[in-house]
Amino acid sequence: MSADPEQPRLADAAEASAAVMAAAGFPKMPARALLALVASDEGALTAAELAHALGVSAAAVSGAVRYLQTVGFVHRVSQPGSRRDRYALPEDPWYVATLRQNPVYERLAGLSAALADELPDGPARARAQETADFYRFLTRRIPGLLDEWEAERRG
Repeated sequence: MSADPEQPRLADAAEASAAVMAAAGFPKMPARALLALVASDEGALTAAELAHALGVSAAAVSGAVRYLQTVGFVHRVSQPGSRRDRYALPEDPWYVATLRQNPVYERLAGLSAALADELPDGPARARAQETADFYRFLTRRIPGLLDEWEAERRG
């Protein structure tokens, strides 16, 4: 994070946000790393800078950034003349980039619908079908919501 007097307050805010994300099911160390990147001036840090900012080992950072890369929240950027890479947030905000590229709701809709097809008529089948319908709703609505958000950001 930055070396200014606001750093402790930013670190506290990042930690609090990461705790909320972890409580919602996001892995804790990747959440902490993500919020450290969000709170950094450049939106990019080396593994060593992340380890220092978070007060954790290089191994903890390695696992966290690997996870964040897998889900599309960060990408690795080579530094010319250095063997150290920086981990950076996408050009678009990470949440927009992730939702635009994430087919998880479509897959969950298909899986829920397949489950509903296998169940006999009754409450369980109705719940599975409603789950499929909800995920299909999200699949249809997220692109429009993201377009609205982009318009508001530019607004």
